[in-house]
Amino acid sequence: MAKNRIITVQNIPITVSYEDIDDYICITDIAAAKSDNSRAADVIKNWIRSRSTLEFLGTWEQIYNPDFKVVEFDHFKQEAGLHTFTLSVSDWVNSTNAMGIYVKKGRYGGTFAHKDIAFEFASAISPVFKLYLIKEFQRLKEKENDLQKLEWNAKRFLSKNNYLIQTHAVKNYLIPACNYREELQWLPYAEEADLLNVALFGFTAKAWREANPELAKKSNVRDYATINELTVLSNLESHNAEMIREGRDKTDRFTVLKELAEYQLRVLNEAETINNRIEEKISV
Repeated sequence: MAKNRIITVQNIPITVSYEDIDDYICITDIAAAKSDNSRAADVIKNWIRSRSTLEFLGTWEQIYNPDFKVVEFDHFKQEAGLHTFTLSVSDWVNSTNAMGIYVKKGRYGGTFAHKDIAFEFASAISPVFKLYLIKEFQRLKEKENDLQKLEWNAKRFLSKNNYLIQTHAVKNYLIPACNYREELQWLPYAEEADLLNVALFGFTAKAWREANPELAKKSNVRDYATINELTVLSNLESHNAEMIREGRDKTDRFTVLKELAEYQLRVLNEAETINNRIEEKISV
């Protein structure tokens, strides 16, 4: 789902939109570096009709887009350079099923291109402008990564703290009740951790290590959890500790934890999707 941000490049506001898998940059805004907004569409049309641009776009699509229509692309490439040849972004997308560039309607619409393509377009506008665009785009990504890392670390810290609550319950209620021998008292801690892993992720820590031997050398499955998963994990640890204190058996606890994990994760993911849709509507 699209999420728009604004970066300023040489006093020109440029919209950056996150589209499901990657960032797309508004090249209509970039065109303003060469002319006013009223002529931006003409600047883009002149750019896309050139043979070098079509070869670049076609190559990008063939690398990243399995549904790209190569035959239609070859047809455009043969006509490129002719005085009678005209091409719009919409024609390109509709004919070739391209996904690297698209036109967005609405008040804050325009032509958006994948960052690779947008940087190429910026080169045609001005090599200097392209350098400043890359610099501001990198600054944006660094800021976003720092914020995301900060939020993830906070959730991971909370999860680790709640894990202490669970281990306390295991130590004071589960181990004495089950009469584990001293050399096996580590076992219930691992079993309870895996109870949550299976309830939330669908597999044990051992299964994850076997499936990801290289990653397992330096980290564990929870280090790769999403922020929403860490939020749910924290809640599960507290809830499991309380059920251990109440003396509920493992089968019963697993049923409750699995249902709770599925419900809470669904709610958080749906809320995230709704928030993204609202932000997209506001920006249109």
